[in-house]
Amino acid sequence: MTLDRSPGFGVYLHWPFCAAKCPYCDFNSHVRHQKVDQQRFVRAFAAEMASMRARTGPREVTSIFIGGGTPSLMEPATVDAILEEVARNWTVPAGIEVTLEANPSSVEAERFRGYRAAGVNRVSLGVQALNDADLRFLGRLHNVSEALHAIRLARDIFPRLSFDLIYARPGQTPEAWEAELNEAIGHAADHLSLYQLTIEEGTAFHKLYAARKFEMPVPDLAADLYQLTQEVTAARGLPAYEVSNHARPGAESRHNLVYWRYGEYVGIGPGAHGRFVEDGTRTVTIAERHPETWAELVERQGHGIVDGERLTREEEADEFLMMGLRLVEGIDLARFETLSGRTLPRRQLSILQEEGLVAPVGNSGLRATPSGMIVLNSLVAELAR
Repeated sequence: MTLDRSPGFGVYLHWPFCAAKCPYCDFNSHVRHQKVDQQRFVRAFAAEMASMRARTGPREVTSIFIGGGTPSLMEPATVDAILEEVARNWTVPAGIEVTLEANPSSVEAERFRGYRAAGVNRVSLGVQALNDADLRFLGRLHNVSEALHAIRLARDIFPRLSFDLIYARPGQTPEAWEAELNEAIGHAADHLSLYQLTIEEGTAFHKLYAARKFEMPVPDLAADLYQLTQEVTAARGLPAYEVSNHARPGAESRHNLVYWRYGEYVGIGPGAHGRFVEDGTRTVTIAERHPETWAELVERQGHGIVDGERLTREEEADEFLMMGLRLVEGIDLARFETLSGRTLPRRQLSILQEEGLVAPVGNSGLRATPSGMIVLNSLVAELAR
């Protein structure tokens, strides 16, 4: 299977509700102890989509991603209604990738079958760990047995499956991670997302870490765990195609490739971001984060957008570098020059090549090397000068 390398046009739909807030999570997620009025949110999604359609004009959608939050808390009828609204506003070819994020604790066979009937053909499961002690530490509501049940169910019902794991957890040794990773690959279908645990401001972990309630792996150990991850996944047929994402060839996440290849996308829902070309300029849209406030805004003005900007050529070029160098395939230098109106700084490029942090791809491409991936932020800062 050959993967289409065009950037594409994606639709991101954000369902913000969760059963509990994980201590490491800085995503826009909210716990509600009373039943969510799903029909109200369906109407709001429909109205905001119509507003975005007026701004993007007619487009052909290349992927749809329903993220959160916990989208698997939605009724299948809610998913069906939202996907129908996407097709009402833009052209949705048959068979494109339609992903839904799910948590193992909210998985039911009938609900999964309902999502599949609604058009979802790829599920991304938030497994996060394959031992119960670390699942408790991470604040997850499921145990390993429930995670494995969810994986089996997803493999039976959906054509494609991905699941997430978090590594570089407190006290984790390379030997323990290697064993856990090999077990995960044994259960995986075609895609794994493997993230190093990071401490984000505003999270419960940030407060606990500041209070020295736990210790994080030292940087050298974290780097060793990253390197081990690359070696094990490559040897088992799921090589990295992006810093944290691994897939069998042809099974890459097409929606996430829209972001990394600097394609266009609309973001619908509380806290969602969009980036699309409007009147010849790349526009950023940012929606109100609080779910009920967002819904009230949509009901009043047709959308919940509270912030945004038109990017300059320089800003576009910097974003293109930042996103594209995350990919193993690298970036097209001609496209960088078209976006920025300049070439990459020759001196910095030469130094980075000598240090083994970047490498040419054919006659017109550039990629970060495995060593460069570890210091990607610094590398991008050097090239964006």
